[in-house]
Amino acid sequence: MQQYKRQLILPEFGPQGQAKLKQASVLVIGAGGLGCPVLLYLAAAGVGNIGIVDFDTVSVDNLHRQVLYSHQDIGKPKAEVAAQKLATLNPHIKISAILQRLDSHNALAIFKNYDLIVDGSDNFPTRYLINDAAVLSKKPLTYGAIYKYEGQVSVFNAHKADGTRSANYRDLFPTPPEKGSVPSCSEIGVIGVLPGIIGSLQANEVIKLITGIGDPLIEKLYTLDTLTLNSFTLKYNSLSSTNIKELIDYETFCDRKIPTKIETISAIDLETIIRGNENIKLIDVRQTIEHQYGNLPSINIPIGELVENLVAYNTDEKIILYCKTGSRSEKAIQIMLEHGYTNIAHLNGGLVEYIKHFNSDINIL
Repeated sequence: MQQYKRQLILPEFGPQGQAKLKQASVLVIGAGGLGCPVLLYLAAAGVGNIGIVDFDTVSVDNLHRQVLYSHQDIGKPKAEVAAQKLATLNPHIKISAILQRLDSHNALAIFKNYDLIVDGSDNFPTRYLINDAAVLSKKPLTYGAIYKYEGQVSVFNAHKADGTRSANYRDLFPTPPEKGSVPSCSEIGVIGVLPGIIGSLQANEVIKLITGIGDPLIEKLYTLDTLTLNSFTLKYNSLSSTNIKELIDYETFCDRKIPTKIETISAIDLETIIRGNENIKLIDVRQTIEHQYGNLPSINIPIGELVENLVAYNTDEKIILYCKTGSRSEKAIQIMLEHGYTNIAHLNGGLVEYIKHFNSDINIL
């Protein structure tokens, strides 16, 4: 009573709301930027049984946004560390660490033990997998996603008054984007407070669904821009074409790429070209701060600024692009091909591969 009294005295919530939380079981997939605030607030609120699915370990570049962890946790499994810290926050609930990569073989077995699912993932194959498993398991799903300074929240597959289920992720996003067209946080960056805000909103939706208070974001997508604090809510409906019958190979499903022959160049060949002073344009398509931290002798045009800067280059001269691992430079080639450039290649494996062969003094963010 003492631990929860600030929410117990809310007239709409009361002891009955607390009892519903105590009896509920919630599975949080991903103990990263979104998962950390979700887990913190669900544990603090008194959700009786919380499962944490995450196979990753804590790294130093997690710490600016994944607030459950500290420097002492680097290298340790996220799910285990999270479970231990949440247990000190609230010793009256059950917390289970599931150190597995969620896939089509284990998802349904894991989901069956929980009432409600929270998507804290950061990639499209996992999002579609979570959605489909939630639909097949008949479990409500609270969704969150972040990009740079913007975030989204919605509730999928929830019970409706007429006994049916609400729209799911595929109703809103029927097909995945072209592979590589949406950069990850590690490629494009993210402001640290954003996953905290969006994850907290996800936790709020979970509490609303469990206790029956308020108006959950069922068939509504809430979007927030943290730079301006402008927001809007998009309403959507179920698609009659959405028919999920089984779990599939989601990596293949999301591997949508425009079929184009892309020329790559090895680190060894690039070094030969550089030493031979051959006439090429070498372009780093990473963010400016990444380029300043460490680079090859090149000019820097971040991939997001590529189109507006292409007019400066002759379409006949050889252009070689590079990034950290080769994923952004491969996408950049697609952009340049669409604008008429043909004499282009990108560094296979990016700076990571180059450093393996030649220069360990180049710093990489």
